[in-house]
Amino acid sequence: MRHSVIVVICLNPALDITYQVPAVTWGGVNRPSAVYARPGGKGLNVARTLHALGADVLLMGLAGGPTGAGIEDALARLEMPTALTPIAAETRRTLTVVEGTGATTAFNEPGPPVSARELTEFRLRYEKGLSGAAAVVLSGSLPTGPAADTYATLIETATTACVPAVLDTHGEALLLGAAAGPAIVKPNLAELENLAGRRLSNLHGPDLAAVSVAADQLRISGAQAVVAASLGADGLLAVTGDSYWRARPAAAMAGNPTGAGDAVVAALAHGLVLGRPWDDRLRHAAALGAAAVAAPVAGEFSKTDYASALSAVAVHRNEVS
Repeated sequence: MRHSVIVVICLNPALDITYQVPAVTWGGVNRPSAVYARPGGKGLNVARTLHALGADVLLMGLAGGPTGAGIEDALARLEMPTALTPIAAETRRTLTVVEGTGATTAFNEPGPPVSARELTEFRLRYEKGLSGAAAVVLSGSLPTGPAADTYATLIETATTACVPAVLDTHGEALLLGAAAGPAIVKPNLAELENLAGRRLSNLHGPDLAAVSVAADQLRISGAQAVVAASLGADGLLAVTGDSYWRARPAAAMAGNPTGAGDAVVAALAHGLVLGRPWDDRLRHAAALGAAAVAAPVAGEFSKTDYASALSAVAVHRNEVS
């Protein structure tokens, strides 16, 4: 394995089904104008985005049943390097309904049960996969079975192997994972509010001062840097220890926001491996997130949209006093 490989962990993949409809008639019959079925889940979206960027990727995780087999077949057609550990239970599905107005409704099935033996087999493969890796991304929810400290344990294993980790999850898994010392943690606004136990927005949108405090508290818990996403027109906010950063696209793109945060994670991991300075890293992250919104399916983006957004992203830095 070359030392430029980014290992992406997806413990709870899904078959993502997207319906596009002019408008939803709840309680009636709806006929989608377009239907997309793709391998999904946050980790898979990150891996596909990195693959499209030209990065060397190894996707690792869990997959089971006909749905899992279908995901593996689809990834093989994409020529995505994978090492998915088989499980007995059926991989989940997700359904996203995108209306013509841009309103999006998601239905996410719970993750399948995973046995202790299956998780142990995955961990053995994971340790081997870290050999020579440049970074590891741990992204998405946990399936049924693994404890909340699973990501924390995987981050500690990566640290022992001198591999920096990027974490994107929620709840207790986020809190415990951040305490394990990843290089970057990427919560969204709702995840930060959940950890803070209070609203971080007002009638005008995100309260950036409150978001900064919550992000800094997560950094102090152990993460080297925290990048808050899903702030709408306010773009990204990052706390890197010595600085607070803002990265804003020139204008919000209309479309499907599903997968935009995953594109941000992909850009952050790519920038980490390439050694980009923080201003450039955040510029690419904000632009790629915006381009992902304009794409009809999560995990995809137009290179034209990406280049256009990149040229217009504004990045500002304030040093910590």
